[in-house]
Formats: sequence, structure tokens, C-alpha cells
Amino acid sequence: MKICLRDKVAVITGAAQGLGAALAQRLAEEGCRLALFDLKADAVEATASELQASTGGHALAVAGDVTQESAVQELFAQAQATYGQVDLVVANAAILIAEPIEAADAVKWKAVLDVNLYGQFLTFKHACAVMKKQQSGVIVQINSKSGKKGSAANSAYAASKFGGIGLVQSVALEMAPYGVRVNAVCPGNLLDSPLWTDPDRGLFIQYLRAGKVPGATQLSDVHQHYVNQVPLRRGCTYRDIGNVVVFLASDHASYMTGQAINVTGGQEMR
Repeated sequence: MKICLRDKVAVITGAAQGLGAALAQRLAEEGCRLALFDLKADAVEATASELQASTGGHALAVAGDVTQESAVQELFAQAQATYGQVDLVVANAAILIAEPIEAADAVKWKAVLDVNLYGQFLTFKHACAVMKKQQSGVIVQINSKSGKKGSAANSAYAASKFGGIGLVQSVALEMAPYGVRVNAVCPGNLLDSPLWTDPDRGLFIQYLRAGKVPGATQLSDVHQHYVNQVPLRRGCTYRDIGNVVVFLASDHASYMTGQAINVTGGQEMR
């Protein structure tokens, strides 16, 4: 099955590093022209420059906060001014703060909802305004297995991701008459990514401190716990997610909308 995204224009939020940067790389390899958006101005500029050097494609860098409507509106204005269209939006920007419910800081709890759900709403709102006029387009939300299954010591994140699937389904219904498809990808645990392995802020250290894994006394205990939960016995990779994003962006998925696709190695099957 040959997938062709050449010359499609893709907007990616949270694109400066990690999964967002990896998806930008993959879409550049598929021939997309990119508009990369991130709060970290220097980092998103560097990512765009690296992609242009490595792929020979075009990548526009836009710095801004996904929770500020004026910034999101400016992102889409710049993408249109540069490329004349927006074919694909990958709504990836997200944060995660793990705390037991009785110890959760209310300000931090709300911050997770602001980025992961309100930020998605703003991204969808302005993407749909463009795509409705075009009568075409694809939105892919990066969700999580925590959008389908509760997560101990992770109530803010799970709540934001459950809400994200409701957002996807609702907007898919609204936009279907205009030829716009809206789907979500629900990855499993990216156990080898900086999201998990960062020694100061990664999920391994967060979960160890939060007591999320009973009996765990060191990071390797937490790692093995999460590997053991996966029937295929490995963590999810950026490549695994990229494969599904590319498929959903293509015409091969032209009859799919309102779906939340698991990429979890069998860990989540609903």
C-alpha cells in the first residue's frame, strides 16, 4: 500500500521536541510541507532548521502558547499565508503532571486541563475554520490509552484525554458534511522516550515519587512494571505512532472519522 502525502501542508502543535518533532520528521519524509508550533521559540526554530537540512523540505516555525487563542489563530494565519492551505493538523501539544488525588496541586491540575483539552479545543476551532472553507482536511489528535482507561495518580491527564476523545467525536460529527475527517491516536507508553526517561522530570521518576507502582524502589522497577503490562512486551515507539498518523492523514483512511485508534501493543483493546 503506497501512501502519498507529497506537498500536503501539515500543522503540528507541540512540535519542538519528543513525539512532536518525531512526527514532523516523519511527515517531512512523506513529502509534507510543515508549520511547527511550540511554546519554546528557540527549540521549534532549531527543529524546523534541522528538518529542512535533513529532508530538503520546507518547515515554518511559529512560537506560541496553545492555550492562548490569539497565538493559535496566528499559527493558522501564518500557515495559510505561507502555503495557501492546511491539509493536515496534528494536535499533539500536551503536558503531564503525576500526583495522587489527595496531594494534587489545584493549579497544576488545572494547567494540565488547560493545555491538553482547552488547547486542543483552540487548535480544533481554528483548524476547522480553515478546513470548512476548503471543504477538505484531516485533523489527528494525539491522545493516549489514558483517554480510555483511568490512570492512578494521573487524574488530570486522564480527565483531559477522556475529554479529548469526546472533542474528537463531536467535531467529527460537525465537520463530516464539509469533507473534514477527525480522528485520534491513542498511544501506549513511550518507555524509551525522554517523556519517560528524563532523570528530573520523566515519568519514571514522577511515578516512583508518587508511589504509582506498589513496591517499586528504583526506576528499573517502574520500567519493568510497564513492560509487563504490554502483551507484545515492549514500549510504544515514535515510529509506531507515525505509521498510524500517516495512514489517517492519507486517502486510505477516507472512510474513517470520529475514531480513537489504539497503538498500545494490546494493552488497551477498547
